[in-house]
Amino acid sequence: MNKAELVDAMASGSGLSKADAKKALDAFVDATSGALKTGDRISLVGFGSFSISKREARNGRNPKTGAVIKIAAKNAVRFKAGVELSTKVN
Repeated sequence: MNKAELVDAMASGSGLSKADAKKALDAFVDATSGALKTGDRISLVGFGSFSISKREARNGRNPKTGAVIKIAAKNAVRFKAGVELSTKVN
């Protein structure tokens, strides 16, 4: 499912117009991104939680040449599914 299909599903499920559903989705993405950027954790009961995991710098290998390369440290977004979501999927 891509963003347009998600907006359509949100609009039909909530009774909102597609424009309002798109605004709601964009606002959710912006709020989530902003909170994660500041290091906050977002927990949606039943759905899951988003958090940041810090990855240390490390050495890797170029698979083509086998040369050692430096992989920079970075923050990675993690998602852990909630019980209700896991139940619905299974």
